[in-house]
Order: sequence, then structure tokens, then C-alpha cells
Amino acid sequence: MKLAVIGTGYVGLVTGTCFSDLGNEVTCIDVNQAKVEGLKKGIIPIYEPGLSELVLRNHEEGRLQFTTDAAEVIPDADIVYIAVGTPQSDSGAADLSAVWKVVEGIAPHLREDALVVVKSTVPVGTNGKVYDMLKKLCGREVNVASNPEFLKEGSAISDFMYPDRVVCGVRNEAAEELLQTLHAPLVRTGKPILFMSPESSELTKYAANALLATKISFINEIANLSEKVGADINDVRIGMGHDQRIGFQFLFPGLGYGGSCFPKDVRALASLAESLELHPKIMRAVDEVNVHQRASLVRKIDAFYGGDVAGKTFGVWGLAFKPKTDDIREAPALELLSYLVEKGAIIHVHDPEAMENVQAQFGDKIHKYCKSEMEAIDGADCLAINTEWNEYRTPDFKKLKAKMTTPTIFDGRNLFDLGTMEKHGFTYFSVGRRPVDVSQA
Repeated sequence: MKLAVIGTGYVGLVTGTCFSDLGNEVTCIDVNQAKVEGLKKGIIPIYEPGLSELVLRNHEEGRLQFTTDAAEVIPDADIVYIAVGTPQSDSGAADLSAVWKVVEGIAPHLREDALVVVKSTVPVGTNGKVYDMLKKLCGREVNVASNPEFLKEGSAISDFMYPDRVVCGVRNEAAEELLQTLHAPLVRTGKPILFMSPESSELTKYAANALLATKISFINEIANLSEKVGADINDVRIGMGHDQRIGFQFLFPGLGYGGSCFPKDVRALASLAESLELHPKIMRAVDEVNVHQRASLVRKIDAFYGGDVAGKTFGVWGLAFKPKTDDIREAPALELLSYLVEKGAIIHVHDPEAMENVQAQFGDKIHKYCKSEMEAIDGADCLAINTEWNEYRTPDFKKLKAKMTTPTIFDGRNLFDLGTMEKHGFTYFSVGRRPVDVSQA
């Protein structure tokens, strides 16, 4: 099939690239000329494992093209995907201005039998508005479907190629047959393609993300309670997770969720409910708990030092909101860095992928951007861990302690065993577990 994918952000680029790898002719369209020219040369604007190689191979083999000229591509497309960003507006609702601009732009060029698919995460009812808008602009009915994405940053290619399910919101058999054919190679292992109304598909996306976010906020509340009553959250988590009704996924305590999806989608769902005069108490509570949790490391550091961190050197491991991405949107590390900058601390940071993005935001307020995690703790008064990159999990603790001025660790991801910390003589604070304080020994 011939596909046009409008938007080369995270979702659009992964979608277009993976569909081209399945043998389709795909053209990705973006208004940013520099970005398009970079993609043609293999310059990928985001970090996603395996994506660069996939883009290069399919571009070289002629299945994947990039352009700014929608008018040249749309008339030949069997399916036109709308995959532009829908950022959070000041009110918390999704900003759909980019979607409307795309609709206006493609209307004069659509084939009569073309299918327009909304891939962007949009509030319930958006598909219907796109349908009405295209009908008015084109002077005829246009087939419009929804196909929400369920991609995790860091494993997006695998998630796309081996989905748990494919969700499609359609109005007629023609759209269903086309999307069935397109997605058939992805579900050969028996995973389902779920066809439903566009409204149901739109709500499915938000509801799924909101429930996962709820699990994260819930376990963090239990972790905070564990600290107060002397329980160990890891034991509690295991005791809960073996209940098959609950499971272990998204049941890890830490510094909360961040990134481009969960925060925005939870707030957008709550905003939608409020616009319909409903009271989304759970969604607002999930967001409130998460915002509070992101600063939990800051509160522990502030309490330990009595608010006086000026002149102290902090080694900071992890800046991205999660491993295997360079995304720092709503990352807990930003809370910590802002606090340390404001209090006059000396800050040395390391992250395998996200340092460039942090440098763009903080500049020389961060004293050192380090090439390795060990460089970041050289002469440090303490270490703060925000992201659970694999390379942080098994350090040489003797070397770690020798490099630090005082052996103090604030671990927002529970990477280390309490007994190991005691054995090596670290003062150690984690999430939902008792502190190890050798300074009081």
C-alpha cells in the first residue's frame, strides 16, 4: 500500500518506518525542512533503540521517503495517517491546533477512496470532528478512522511489530477491510485486531494510559506508607504482584511517571470529564500523587542536609524520565536539578542519552556534564539516582565509595540492596524501604 504519514515526531516516525519495513511505500511529511533533510541523511531527531538503522535501511531501499510537500504525496496515498503532536494546553486539555491544520491541508488533495487515519492521541469525539470538517471542506464524505498507538519509549519498534493488540476505530466495512489488510503481518501470532467505533478507540487509548499511571501512583503511595510503618515496599510489591488479578507490571515504586504520554493523557482525560460536568476524582488524584512523588528525592535530600546544600557536590545519575530514551519531559530529575541550582549546589550529571537535552535547558547552571557515571561522583558529597539505566545497577561499590567525599546515596529507583549498602558502609535512602544511615552507627 501507499501510505502518507503526517508528522515525524516519535509516533509518526516509528509508524512510518515500521510500515515501510513491512513492504509498504511510505512517505513521511513534516513542515520542518531541516528535519526532513536530516532524516534523508539518516539523522534521527529522537533516541529510540534500533530506529536509526531501520530508517536508513528502508530509505536506502526506496520504501521510506521524507518530504515537506504534502500536495505531491497525498493524491497517491491509499491511507493518510495524521500523527502530529497534541501537547497539553494551559487548561490541561489536549491542544489540537496541529490536527486541524493538517485536516485543512490535506482536504484538497485526497483521493475519493482514500482513508484518513487519526494516529495522534486525541480526546473522544475528535475523529467525528475530523470527519465533519473533511466533509465540509471536500464537499463529500471522507472515510475517517482511528488507530491509537500503544508504544513505549525505549521499546517502540518491538511494540509496533509485536503488539498485544491493534485497536481500530471504524465506521464502515471498507475501512475495516483496509486496516485488516495493512495490519495483518503484525498479528500472525494470533494477537487480535480490535475493531470498534472511533469514540471507543479514542477512549481506549486514554483509559489504558490512565490505568497504568494509576498503578504507578498507587504503589508510590504504598511505598511512602511503608517508610512510615517500617515495612519494605519490595516485599509488599511481591506479595501483591503474585495475585494474578494485579500482576507485577507498573508496580515498581520510584519517583513517579513522566514523559510525553502519561502526564498529558491523565490530565486530558480529567479535563474531558470536567467539560462534561463529571468529577474525575481518581484521575485528579493520580496526577496529584505523581507530581508530589517526583519531588520525593528532593524532600529527602533537603531533610538530610537541613536545607543547606550550598557548595556541596552532587553526583546525579540519570536525567531521562525512563531508560532507553533521551526524553526529559516531566522527568523527576528536573525537580532535583532545579532544587540544587536554586540552593547553590555543585552539580555533576551523567545520562547515556539525555545530557544534550538537559544542557539545552540548564546550560552552565550544571557545573559538569560527565562522560561516565564514575566521573560524575568523583569528589561528590552524595549521589542521587533518578533513572534506572542498566549501567547503574552493578557499580564497583569499593571504587564508588573511594571516589566520594562522603558515602551517601539517594536512590529514587531502588537499584541497590539494603544489605549491600550496609556492608560497604553507605548512608543510603531509597523509596519505601528503611534508610541505611551509617552516620548514626
